[in-house]
Amino acid sequence: MPKILIIDDERAIRSTLKEILEFENYNVDEAEDGEKGLQLLGKSKYDVVLCDIKMPGMDGIEVLEKAMEMTPDTPFIMVSAHGTIDTAVEATKKGAYDFLQKPPDLNRLLVTVRNALDKSNLVTETKILKKKISKTYEMVGASPALTRVKQAIEKVAPTDARVLITGPNGSGKELVARAIHEHSNRSHGPLIEVNCAAIPSELIESELFGHEKGSFTSAVKQRIGKFEQANGGTLFLDEVGDMSLSAQAKVLRALQEHKITRVGGDKDIQVDVRVVAATNKNLLEEIEARNFREDLYHRLGVILIHVPPLNERREDIPDLVQKFLNDIANDYGNKPKAITPEALQYLQELDWRGNVRELRNVVERLVIMSGPEITAEDAKAYARPVVA
Repeated sequence: MPKILIIDDERAIRSTLKEILEFENYNVDEAEDGEKGLQLLGKSKYDVVLCDIKMPGMDGIEVLEKAMEMTPDTPFIMVSAHGTIDTAVEATKKGAYDFLQKPPDLNRLLVTVRNALDKSNLVTETKILKKKISKTYEMVGASPALTRVKQAIEKVAPTDARVLITGPNGSGKELVARAIHEHSNRSHGPLIEVNCAAIPSELIESELFGHEKGSFTSAVKQRIGKFEQANGGTLFLDEVGDMSLSAQAKVLRALQEHKITRVGGDKDIQVDVRVVAATNKNLLEEIEARNFREDLYHRLGVILIHVPPLNERREDIPDLVQKFLNDIANDYGNKPKAITPEALQYLQELDWRGNVRELRNVVERLVIMSGPEITAEDAKAYARPVVA
């Protein structure tokens, strides 16, 4: 049942509001002044607060300011018989959700409370979702090799320096890019990902820079490219070694001048983007083979971070397996399966050419195929199944 706090020095107003809200099945507490209201806010979590502005002692605006420091996500609906546009604007600037005049219209009151509750629920759900996403992309392990990667992220993330991430497929390059973005000053902005290997070479420029209507046969409307979408945030160019040379030239210009031009357009568009790139290729060899521009390599590789293959950090396998067991259990709605030390030891001894991605697939296979506990026999039978 949603919990609502009414802060008002007039007992009649409090009683009326409480009666109306309790009739709508809300749980309601009362406070006769701002000080008592703040005490209740410090003890309990409220979904919505209705607060009078004109009160003796501490007025509603002061209560709002202090409450925003304590519980910034709690929607405050300010109520006053002496309301003016200036008062409403000031309250909104201080963080109030809405402003009502006394005596409040019943329908307007209930609609405003419901909308504030929707906002409160949305904020809570967003926080939960962010935690889940954060755990999904968590970098698990304490090996020296992974610790060096984490230390590099910690140093480079707060800067705007461009980063080139290298490492084999499935090693976790995307996790490094996400960690850099989440710990940067751009974390409030978007993280836009582009898999350069998955986009045909003739479409990569349109994907990155956008295009104008009619610029080519299938361009039936204007398209905003990834550089513009990432404005104020981070652009992650995955598998950048597979980008065409013509697209490389345009990316180089965007990095040099912080400007792009849509395909078929003639107007320069200013962009504020931090570029993080990743590749499983040896770009120095690609430069020798004239498949990659050397000047772009130096632009992208201000900071180089190498993600080690799983075979170079086998001590992280037990922690990774436990994370995957928990993740898979959450996905299936089951309790996480246990795994024996012998099974873990066997997994640590295998050759992991597919790296962390392969390990995750193997753990899911073991969860499906094994009994209540994953044993060494299960690991030997299913980790490397014989393909007929």
